[in-house]
Amino acid sequence: MHAMASKKIKRLALSICLALGSILPAGAEEFLPLSDVREGMHGYAKTVVHGTKIDTFDVDVLGIMKNKGSAGGDLVLVKVSGPLIDETGGIAQGMSGSPVYIDGRLLGAIAYGFPQSDGRIGMVTPISDMLRLWTIDSGEEKKESGTDRDLIPLATPLMASGYTPSGMEFLTDKMKDFNMVPYSAASAGVDEMPRPLEAGGAVSATLVTGDLKLGAVGTVTYVDKDHMVAFGHPFLDKGSSAYFMHNSYIFTVVPSRNIPFKLGSVGAEIGMVNEDRGSGISGLSGKVPESVRLHSSVLDEDTGRTQSLNVRMVQNERMLPMLSVTSVYNNMSNTLDRNGEGTVSLSYTLFPEDLKKRPFTRSNMYWSSKDISERSVDEMYNVIRILEQNRFEPYKLRDISVDMKVTKDRKTAQLLDASASPTVVSPGDTIYVRARLAPYRGEVFYKDLAFTVPKDQPLGTMILEVRGGGVVPLPYLIQQQKYNLTDEILERIRTYKDFNDLFDKLEKEDKNNQVVVEILDPNVSMISRDEENGTKAEIQDKRPSQNPDYLKGKKGDGKEGEKEEDSPKSSVDTDYVVYGDGQFTFQVMAPEDRDRALRKLAKSNQKMIADMKNEGKDSISGKDKDGKKEETKEENGKKPDTDKKSGTSYFLMSDSMTRL
Repeated sequence: MHAMASKKIKRLALSICLALGSILPAGAEEFLPLSDVREGMHGYAKTVVHGTKIDTFDVDVLGIMKNKGSAGGDLVLVKVSGPLIDETGGIAQGMSGSPVYIDGRLLGAIAYGFPQSDGRIGMVTPISDMLRLWTIDSGEEKKESGTDRDLIPLATPLMASGYTPSGMEFLTDKMKDFNMVPYSAASAGVDEMPRPLEAGGAVSATLVTGDLKLGAVGTVTYVDKDHMVAFGHPFLDKGSSAYFMHNSYIFTVVPSRNIPFKLGSVGAEIGMVNEDRGSGISGLSGKVPESVRLHSSVLDEDTGRTQSLNVRMVQNERMLPMLSVTSVYNNMSNTLDRNGEGTVSLSYTLFPEDLKKRPFTRSNMYWSSKDISERSVDEMYNVIRILEQNRFEPYKLRDISVDMKVTKDRKTAQLLDASASPTVVSPGDTIYVRARLAPYRGEVFYKDLAFTVPKDQPLGTMILEVRGGGVVPLPYLIQQQKYNLTDEILERIRTYKDFNDLFDKLEKEDKNNQVVVEILDPNVSMISRDEENGTKAEIQDKRPSQNPDYLKGKKGDGKEGEKEEDSPKSSVDTDYVVYGDGQFTFQVMAPEDRDRALRKLAKSNQKMIADMKNEGKDSISGKDKDGKKEETKEENGKKPDTDKKSGTSYFLMSDSMTRL
């Protein structure tokens, strides 16, 4: 009750001060209300163009632009001039937030400009609009309306330090989704020394800090003890936020045909940016925001070089996937010091902020003939995005740990063929499968698996798929082509019972280095998730069906929230990314019918073995079946191995399997 009363009193006091243009109790600054602004008024603005020194330039009022600002507010149209403006070539990106003073009173912050102008005309966001950021409760999510489309915010340059050249390329590509362009920035000797903020000084709203730094550099408009406002326009327009707040050192203003921009460093961490709205950003000095820690370790097995990276990232569910993978990619790029092909073995764990929730842990292998650094982070991006943005419940992360081993060697294997026994089964029976694989330029090896026929498997024909983990059935693509569905729509029609159902399916998703055996719908096509086929590895759902409800349970009626039926499967890990697939056809019978069929099959196998032995004796004696002498013939490697338990023959090249 006392806290609520205090907030109301604070708001009332602030409103009175702003309306009267008086001096705030804790600040030594007098404000100029819009009602007192007249055309022809002359003043100055403060900003930094080099180092930490605050310089000034001239400002002349041209008029008031009604209802052009955030939330329908007004803007002040101004013309800027002076030696500093001549030096910079006009208003530069990074000057947004520069405080404008007329007759010694603070009017507001230079924040907007006209596209394709000479950089001498700008718009000022009134300080009264900016200071309202201090009175917003953290629970409020009032959305301020945007500014006029004819105006453009003076973009805040996004400075990036610690990134390799290829890391910067990767970051630039990923930042396109957020309409931001990062620039490589150097570090200054004063970066590690925290400095108090002051009006006209440089400040950074930072997304990543630590071994890498990524932040938007702008200008401070007003400071009152530990509170500050800056920019005069939104950064990401996220409302109540929790970015890192850093000092910034300005190296120079870079000329540009479009609009010049300040090149600065992201310096020492000094607090938190807690509001990001139409009228600017506000921050609190000395306050540490919630963040997600990321530790990445990469071992180059070819050189023995190991690199570790530690960063903290803002807790923003939309940006976190991008910030995470660009950081990991940069560590990979820095460790390898090369581009191109390679095989990566990786494991990663996502630790939730809520200690009662389960950490997400997964491992996988990838091969790329183009860019192993990029290929290695695709899956992690998808997983973090799905978990952070799931519709069931919050899954806020506190830590991410990633370990990678990379080699230039191609560690892939092709599934050549397989054998299975028995080929006649009943529900609940075990099928034994042996897969034969050929590594790239390596020796052939085998992997054995056991598959249990589901107890509710219908009698009749059953197709069993044997495939590499890098090969998946794609029923959802069949539906996508048939019904012209977008990826977004497919994501929406995916149904899960609850968060735990989603979590389990992601964690148990097939790995590229596995041999997988599962029942397959005969109408489902297969495709290799190999970049040589033009596709990237992704976390996908693989439930077969004939209509857009294919992702719903076989036994369900398609109701929202119903749990999907898991496809019965068995798998075994290998040391290779496995490609290739094939199918067996089995007959599922009642137990008594199965036993009769197996006895009949056993007799047939015994006869075949006897015929082969007799043929072998004739070959040794040098005679054919008619008693004529002939040369010995090889059996093309098809040597039987009798399964004494089932009485069935076991061939490495099974006639019941479609060749891979």
